[in-house]
Amino acid sequence: SLSAGLDLPGRFLFATLTLMTLIAILVFIEEAVYIYRKIPSSKRSIIIWINAAAPVISTTSCIGMWVPRSTMFTDFTAGIFFAIVIHKFLMMMIKECGGQKVLLKRFENGRFTISTGPCCCCCLCLPRVPITRQTLFWLKLGTFQFAVFRPVLIFLSIVLWTNGNYVLNNLSPKGPALWISCFIGALTLLALWAVGIMFRKVRILLKCKNIIPKFALYQFIVILNHLQTTIINIFATQKIIPCAPPLSSRARGSYIAQQLLIMEMFLITVISRVVYRRKYHDLEPPECVAEELGDKKQTP
Repeated sequence: SLSAGLDLPGRFLFATLTLMTLIAILVFIEEAVYIYRKIPSSKRSIIIWINAAAPVISTTSCIGMWVPRSTMFTDFTAGIFFAIVIHKFLMMMIKECGGQKVLLKRFENGRFTISTGPCCCCCLCLPRVPITRQTLFWLKLGTFQFAVFRPVLIFLSIVLWTNGNYVLNNLSPKGPALWISCFIGALTLLALWAVGIMFRKVRILLKCKNIIPKFALYQFIVILNHLQTTIINIFATQKIIPCAPPLSSRARGSYIAQQLLIMEMFLITVISRVVYRRKYHDLEPPECVAEELGDKKQTP
């Protein structure tokens, strides 16, 4: 067994990381109970989904650490879950503004800045798009397509992998791994772009709701779960991470990625509890805001 092949420091590390995962799950359960009791039903499920991202990734990484052969399935499970969370985060920003109708009323003459990351941050010449029901639909579609197509592509990858056609190391144009990875990458960038456009517009309005720390935590999960893991896997594939018998370079890279994710997701779970636990006041209706601005103009 795996535990029998570990020395004393290795067993201590595995035990510590497993304990961190269990604590993260307990913290999330306690937070979910609090949200269920205190948060209005319209926002409840969305906030629970977003808070569940870090504990779920920590749990899948812990399972992959103890059962190395399950790594592909655990990575795919975390990937599917986070694809849904990206869509939920966009919906949370809309809900925090009071819903779609209220958001359209607040930004009646406003415009979306589409020259933002990760797709078009350098394209400053792009026009600003009016905020309408149609543009909101396209933004929601940008994240929803990721929540739908990523699970489909991951299911296709598993089917091809069980048949022996999908090999992660084989990135030749003739193999399916390269094309599926590129397609998932393009869908990911499109979804993150939609969230970035919305955040850029509502960040000042939702400052009282601590949207900036919430967005920062969401961005950390994106970077750590996708970029960090991809870099480590590339290093392992290129033998930059040396093998340590009985572990190959790839297996060792997988272990490093999983162990780092467990520690990082534990910290994010604890910080999320602090950020989402605060009591926030609801935003003033658009009519009240307009009246206050009118009064301030008349006062001088």
